Amino acid sequence: MSRDARDAPGSWDTPGSWDAPGSWDEDGPPHPLALRRTGRSEQEPDRLPEVRELEVLGWEPAPEELTWAFLPYVWPPADRTWIPDRSTHWAVDTRLDGHGHVTGVEATPLAEAELHDLDRETEELLDALGLPHRPPGRLWLLRPVGPYPAVGAVLDHLRSVARERGVAFRASPELLSLTRAELATLTGSAPP
Repeated sequence: MSRDARDAPGSWDTPGSWDAPGSWDEDGPPHPLALRRTGRSEQEPDRLPEVRELEVLGWEPAPEELTWAFLPYVWPPADRTWIPDRSTHWAVDTRLDGHGHVTGVEATPLAEAELHDLDRETEELLDALGLPHRPPGRLWLLRPVGPYPAVGAVLDHLRSVARERGVAFRASPELLSLTRAELATLTGSAPP
């Protein structure tokens, strides 16, 4: 099935230039499937109905590992999209007795201030890489690129290339540069 047949076209389908440093698609619209739902959901991000619908179309949630915080910024524009984050992030309090048995569990939604604290580490990392902060309130989804069937396989490839080239696997300018260049190669948009 062609990529165009898998989902509706949008501004993310325009070819991007690899001469540009990347973008968070600040002015771009969310994926059209996200427009059918509004309001806060008690679901966690990966359980949102729109995420599940997009997974059927070949999209995968961007990895949550801090090492990959920059990934949607450098991912090929035609293979990335976003939806508004209407999910709820939960704090779970588990009570144990003296024998280690669970005696109670209480889940409460995180407050906005707590959510901002969670984003602070990502913002500090992006600052250290010289990248702008991510627009708030977005869940990023990616499609695999190159010959790889899944985003996880692309990430495995990037880890392997980093290891071969002696680049430490941690968020760093070196990993950012390697990732940008390798994604450009996989999509055939590397400079001649």
